[in-house]
Amino acid sequence: MSSKYVQVYNTLKKQIESGEYAIGEEFPSEAVLQEQFQVSRDTVRKALGMLENQGYIQKARGKVAVVVERGAYNFPFAEILSFKELNAHLNRRTETEVENLEILSDQELIMKIFEDDEEKEIYDLLRVRKIEGERVIVDHDYFKRSVVPNLPLRACRDSVYAYLEDEKGLRIGFATKEIVVEDATEEDRRYLDMKRYDLVVVVRSYTYTKENVLFQYTESRHRPDCFRFVEVAQRKKL
Repeated sequence: MSSKYVQVYNTLKKQIESGEYAIGEEFPSEAVLQEQFQVSRDTVRKALGMLENQGYIQKARGKVAVVVERGAYNFPFAEILSFKELNAHLNRRTETEVENLEILSDQELIMKIFEDDEEKEIYDLLRVRKIEGERVIVDHDYFKRSVVPNLPLRACRDSVYAYLEDEKGLRIGFATKEIVVEDATEEDRRYLDMKRYDLVVVVRSYTYTKENVLFQYTESRHRPDCFRFVEVAQRKKL
């Protein structure tokens, strides 16, 4: 079971995301929250600190916290989520544009990505993600056709994972992820509304089935002002 302050944080976060507290509205005082949740002052302060760190509220010394507009979008990278599922978490207006979907048989590329000399063909899928009307993420996915023999355009526009799991019965297991910052490429500038930025946050993922079969490689490139990665870390003494 999670700590009490994490439970308080999760409840307050959901209330903010659902619109129960409007942007610019004063947040309840520490005393009010103590009474509401029947917890200590320290517990409330920890929960409020997490909300502030994730950009939900802004606090000033001696003043009540205020709900603020979040400039960056928090991505829960400890989980494997489709963009459609992530949209429910973001609570923002989103749209997916499919820029390219084709089958490749380039053995050199297949070996470079999957290190599999038996794989003959892969799907190459390029999608742009719009959040609140701005093109802020470009996702480049490669799928092994030995695992994903068919990939319809409708699934690419909606949710590839929903198609694979619900219609094809694929059991998705786990992913390894790497997050780095790189110089923006010409492709980034072509597909993203880069504004004044010269860098992008790049998330590279290798996704496996429940049977430990690698079937997908993804390179997700984010405009830096629209990226936030926050995890709750607990101390573990080695």
